[in-house]
Parts: sequence; C-alpha cells; structure tokens
Amino acid sequence: MSTPLHSWGRYPAAPQSAQACHWREGLAADLDGIVRTQGSTLPYGNGRSYGDSCLAASDRVLHMRTLDRFIRVDWQQGLVLAEAGVTLAEILALAIPRGWFLPVTPGTQYATLGGAIGNDVHGKNHHVRGTFGNHVLRFGLLRHGQELLSCSPAEHPELFAATIGGLGLTGVIAWAEIRLIPIRSSQIDRSVVRFGELGEFFALSAELDHRHEYSVAWIDCLARGRQAGRGVFIVGDHARYGRLEVDGRSRLQVPLTPPVSLINNLSLRAFNAAYWRAHPGRRTAARVGYAPFFYPLDRLLHWNRIYGRRGFQQYQCVLPDAVAEVALRELLDAIAVSGQGSFLAVLKRCGAIASPGLLSFPLPGASLALDFPQQADLERLFARLDAIVHEAGGRLYPAKDAHMSADDFRRAYPAWERLEALRDPVLNSRFWKRVTT
Repeated sequence: MSTPLHSWGRYPAAPQSAQACHWREGLAADLDGIVRTQGSTLPYGNGRSYGDSCLAASDRVLHMRTLDRFIRVDWQQGLVLAEAGVTLAEILALAIPRGWFLPVTPGTQYATLGGAIGNDVHGKNHHVRGTFGNHVLRFGLLRHGQELLSCSPAEHPELFAATIGGLGLTGVIAWAEIRLIPIRSSQIDRSVVRFGELGEFFALSAELDHRHEYSVAWIDCLARGRQAGRGVFIVGDHARYGRLEVDGRSRLQVPLTPPVSLINNLSLRAFNAAYWRAHPGRRTAARVGYAPFFYPLDRLLHWNRIYGRRGFQQYQCVLPDAVAEVALRELLDAIAVSGQGSFLAVLKRCGAIASPGLLSFPLPGASLALDFPQQADLERLFARLDAIVHEAGGRLYPAKDAHMSADDFRRAYPAWERLEALRDPVLNSRFWKRVTT
C-alpha cells in the first residue's frame, strides 16, 4: 500500500490515497478508474500546496508526479514543452547550463509544472513579469470522457483562463509549454538593507522596485511600538557575467516529526531579533547563487516537520495599494498582540500586470505571508486578520488557505461562478467543497 499523501502544511489532517500516472497515453484510463470507484478525484503534484486545495473531496487523488518527461525543448527560443509532473527544479537543471531561467518562480523549486499553472504561482518579480500564467503558451487538458484538448489564448480560451489558477478543477493538465527568460549567469547580484519600521519598507519599495528584477522583504511580525514592521529589504538581478551552474549544494533534512512544534514564542522572539540585527543598516551588495536567493528553505528537506504532528497553516493575503500600509499595520499589530508570530514572514509588492487566470491571487498592492503552528487559539487570530483583510478589500491565497469562509471567498473571487460552470464534474477538492457549498 502506498504512503498516504498530505498537503505541505499537513493541516487539515486528511491523508490522501493515490493512483499514480505513468504514461500520458494511460491518463484517461487512470482518471476513469478512480471515478468509477470513488465518484470524484483531483490531480495532485508534488504536495507543495499548504492547505486543502490539493486534497480531493473523495480523499483519492490522481498522482501526477510520475508524469515527468520532457517532450520537446527549443534552446534557441527558450521554449520548454514537458509533462505536468516535471518539477521546476528539473526544468532549471536543464535550462541554466544553456542560459535560460524560469520567468517566474515561487519560493520552492519542488513544485510541479502543472501545480505552478493550477495555482498561478507568483514570485519576487511580479511587478515586472506578472504571474506564472503570463508565460504559459499552451497546455494539454484532459476532461473526463473527452479527448485531450490543446488550450491556449486562441484554442479553448475559456478553459485556458479557468485552468490558470483553477486549482486543478477544470481538468487534468497532461503537458504544458512555457517560455523561459535568458540569463548570462546563474548568480544573483543582491542588495540588502534592514529597515526600522513599516513606513521605511514602503519608501524602499517605491525607490527600488522599478530598478530591479526581484524585490522582497522579511518582516519581524512580533516587533511592537516604534519598531513595528521592522524588517530586511532585499532586491536582486541576474548577474551580467559569471558561470551557468546548477546548484550542487548538499541537502540537509529534518529526519522525523516531533510530537510538538519546535516553533514557539520564545524561539521566535530570539530568532527574529537576531535575524534583524544580523543584517546591515546600510545597503550592502553581494553576489549569491540563485538557490539561496530564491529557495532558501529548499536546502532543508522536510522542513515542514518542525511544526510537529499538528502541522501549520500559512496565512497569505494581498491588500490594495491605496490602503496597504494602514491595513498592514493593523495586521501586524494584531499578530504581535496575539504573540503567535512567524519566523517566515514575507512581504512584497505586487504589480499591475494582469494574469490570464480567472482566480489569480495577486492584485496591485502588498502581499504578506506568514506561517503559524496549528493550535487551538489560531482560529481567533485568523478571524481578526480576516476582518482586517475584508475591510481593506483584500483577499487570501487559495493555494495557501485552510480556513477561508465561503462568504470571504465569493466576495474576493467573483469569477468563481464562471470557474464552477467550467469545472470538470468529476474533479473536486476539499477547498472547493468548503468555499462553494
């Protein structure tokens, strides 16, 4: 019997049994086999979604990771056509030595190509290049009982738009073609400076974002008073010269899951204070590898285990530009008062480039992402944060969510009814069932 699959946050505790897909030619039969016995299913990639959007309502998923072949590549144009189970790391391993890089990347390279499309992931360069969906040329979509469809802005455009950010509900992505960006080096020219309060973040963002490809900040979400919102601002660009090398550093791993979370108030306060002081008060430039810049946590395999058997929830919201600073102050104050901080607290600005996806998460404004160990009083904190986000006209990220109410989802994503109309009836997730019924 195969090992049960989980979401990355391991909350909610809903182990998934899996049907592995080994060949594109057999995908329709694999899908039909689950539907006959379970009634419904959901494609599952490499398990990097945090909440319940990757968990099937039937708890029986179609495991896509084994569909991991490259079909065709064009290194002159930077075009990659690959099966949906190929990971971003596997794309980079081939592309970097040839002078190409992903146009958009999330904070892990272990997401699959299909997952990157289904969640319409974004990264540190959203203000420059938009979401992952902006760089998808076409994909093959299998809907139950139908022939494989080739979807693009010109072919089946409604399904193309609904599938990008569609959480795997419109059909099973069998393959996809994306366009890469050229690079001269695998290294990143990075500049770092710490800031003392939230207003300084917005000043640095206004000054530096438009001058750099990548921009992001870490926030000390437990700091209060005059230091509320202090953090570390980081910008970067692909180096103009240097070697084209794939990251070859050894990986560490968390070998087991402790009975309780290793993240607590004492360890958080000590870590956050030390991390903030460890960074320079003046802008300091350095050249670093792409992996530590984009994927610092990927070096620690199974890092989600540090949160213990109860798992954790990530809270990621985006707030419109006009009210972003005021709303962020309220959010950070509520978190600091609760004492339930996060050592992973990422703040970044999103740009105005529209995604082709119906349910794409980013909007012009500021995005804040934090991880919280699962505990009894987390529900009360999230209710307070949700009220602030709602009042600000913001929204939560479905790929990271495990608690959003149906009312908040429908208000924040009014196109959900269009997606529901295009959803393959045999595909359903715990998330979709929670927010639409």
